[in-house]
Amino acid sequence: MKIEQIYTGCLAQGAYFIVSNGEAAVIDPLREVQPYIQKAEKIGAKIKYVFETHFHADFVSGHIDLAEKTGAEIVYGPEAKTGFKAHIAQDGEVFQLGEITIKALHTPGHTMESTSYLLFDKNKKPTALFSGDTLFIGDVGRPDLAQKGDLTMNDLAGILFDSLRSKIMTLPDDVIVYPAHGAGSACGKHMSKETSDTLGNQKRFNYALRADMTKEEFIKEVTAGLPEPPQYFPENVKMNRDGYESIDDVLERGDQALSPDAFEAKANNTGALVLDTRKAADFAKGFIPNSINIGIDGGFAPWVGALVPDLKQNLLIVTEPGREEEVVTRLARVGYDFTIGYLNGGLEAWKNAGKETDTVISISATEFADHFKGGNINVIDVRKPEEFATGHIKGAENLPLDNINDLMEEFPKDEMLYIHCAGGYRSMIASSILKSRGFEDVVNIEGGYGEVARTDVPVE
Repeated sequence: MKIEQIYTGCLAQGAYFIVSNGEAAVIDPLREVQPYIQKAEKIGAKIKYVFETHFHADFVSGHIDLAEKTGAEIVYGPEAKTGFKAHIAQDGEVFQLGEITIKALHTPGHTMESTSYLLFDKNKKPTALFSGDTLFIGDVGRPDLAQKGDLTMNDLAGILFDSLRSKIMTLPDDVIVYPAHGAGSACGKHMSKETSDTLGNQKRFNYALRADMTKEEFIKEVTAGLPEPPQYFPENVKMNRDGYESIDDVLERGDQALSPDAFEAKANNTGALVLDTRKAADFAKGFIPNSINIGIDGGFAPWVGALVPDLKQNLLIVTEPGREEEVVTRLARVGYDFTIGYLNGGLEAWKNAGKETDTVISISATEFADHFKGGNINVIDVRKPEEFATGHIKGAENLPLDNINDLMEEFPKDEMLYIHCAGGYRSMIASSILKSRGFEDVVNIEGGYGEVARTDVPVE
């Protein structure tokens, strides 16, 4: 028996590849399924099951494509209703995989169909728990994403409390917990950077598993301080529940190399958003007017999901040559399936064709300190409110990037704006959005608050 965790940092997501005696199962696969197929082929195993812990909100699973390509059976837990062929497991149902067995444990609360999968080794010893978004390392799943009808967030939190106490905390302490997410995911609040742990450790150190915790205390603590969920979450749930276009078709549509003239024509004729995924420093020096910068080397997919409201929006890509397929794939992971081409040769080809470019003024923290001494400047901090609260530039206004589309009227349009975040990634995204909306006097502060705090600029 072998358990492999396949962790994707951009989404803080863990998929699992399990193999025993020539049979394999994949739990919560990503949208691009070829890597799982190749793993199975390499060891001569057949993928028998695709286990889904719930209808994921933060990414589009590869369950449908993987089942179609391999003949594997898709398995969901009780209460799941799908728009495609799937086996809806009963609570406690057991699945044979080679010499091992996997038992479905219905653990509702994060969502009502949420199910954990308990693996027993060939000696029938409970060994590993694939807990989805029910139990994380250091946290539990947020109970506000599946509210509907008369079912409130507090109702779901109470159900989650019961699931944890009756189905998970009763398991042996040496069971290894393998969750669907780690630190950085929007599916929880206090997740650890560790991506697995023993259940015994979690009983000792996870605040939500305290033995003396009452249901009322649990509900209060789990529901406190939950941020607004990203706006793309409901659309991803719908795609995972009802079905979606094959990843192969999505990649084929996006893999269109366009000359500068063809790229410009598509941008003008289709209403496509030009998405520039280069590093912030490169973007600042020159970019196609009205394009948005979301760097591929940061939290790319979640930021696209947070800032581009329409998943059916046509997208045109500017990136470093050789990274085009990566960009299209990572967009598809969160349901943005309508990339319609990329700029062949990147921005260099655009400039060589004599096309117009724009720039963002970008200054160092030391230069900003000199500007600040002049007084009467508009400093916009685009970090999250909780970051702002821990320390900020004196007089700065907090307008979080997460909500920039709703806060546009809060930005003074006819004044110079100095934009910063923690390190420079988010501030360039914000600067590019402002530029695309007609804000001309935008200055990005390189290195963000981290560098400014090293200068003599007053903070509070």
